[in-house]
Amino acid sequence: MLRKLLVTALALCLLTGCSALLERTYSTAEPHSSKFWESEAAGTLRAENHQDVVNDLLLLVGRHQETAALRLYEFESDLEVADTLERAAAEVQQETPMGAYAVEYITTSSHAQRGYYEVAVRIGYRRTLEQLQAVVNATSPEALYSLLAGALDEERTELAVRMGYWGPDGGTRVEEAMAQLREERELTETIPWVVNYYPARENPGLVEFLLDPPEPEELPPEEGGEAPEGEGEEGAAPSEEGGEEPSGEGESPEPGGAPEEEAPPSGETEPAGGPEKPEEDAPAAPSEPEEGGEAP
Repeated sequence: MLRKLLVTALALCLLTGCSALLERTYSTAEPHSSKFWESEAAGTLRAENHQDVVNDLLLLVGRHQETAALRLYEFESDLEVADTLERAAAEVQQETPMGAYAVEYITTSSHAQRGYYEVAVRIGYRRTLEQLQAVVNATSPEALYSLLAGALDEERTELAVRMGYWGPDGGTRVEEAMAQLREERELTETIPWVVNYYPARENPGLVEFLLDPPEPEELPPEEGGEAPEGEGEEGAAPSEEGGEEPSGEGESPEPGGAPEEEAPPSGETEPAGGPEKPEEDAPAAPSEPEEGGEAP
């Protein structure tokens, strides 16, 4: 009996162990999250607060979608809706790495419906869908050296890296990685690479490298060259005009006899005064009565 009881107890223990081993968990993936997408309206997003609106806009930016419809719930007035949309759009464009990198503008217009607000969203981009899809992820600035080396091997002209961690010496790491790579590839004499930080240099979430920037002296000299040429022409024009003015002055005296006229008036002043005086003396002169007196 004892032996049977022991065998039964061991069997029960084994069965309970097996049941633990057989336990499994599973998860399902849905095409759209019910938190952000309306179930009955395909392609329409939903939001109940400021953070939901920000998440919706970031979702659209990640898809490079230019237009979309949002439904806002739990908002009490048009003013609250307008303020939320304005603050959310500014946050996405100015404070998020992907928004600062890719977005040119965000416009919204809302209309009150029964139980919610219908919002039309339009997003303008300054990066193409291909550029967004080419963005790579890095855990820290230490990975930038290998990423830049791979971009050079692939003859790419730009590289955008989304940073998981930056750190206080992130900028120094970037400069060291570029300097080391440029020296190894004998690129020290070429045009320096351009580095852009999004949304800000202090703590960027995305770093962009332009590996083949335009020469800084190409456009300015052309503009500068055109400007001096124009200046030279303008400078020549006044000189010609100035030349015509003196030439005109020189010609006017020749036909009009300006110098001769100037000389006579100076000389005529004396004779002009002479005849005027005799004319005045003529009526006042009593020479005639004297002659008349002499005649009788």
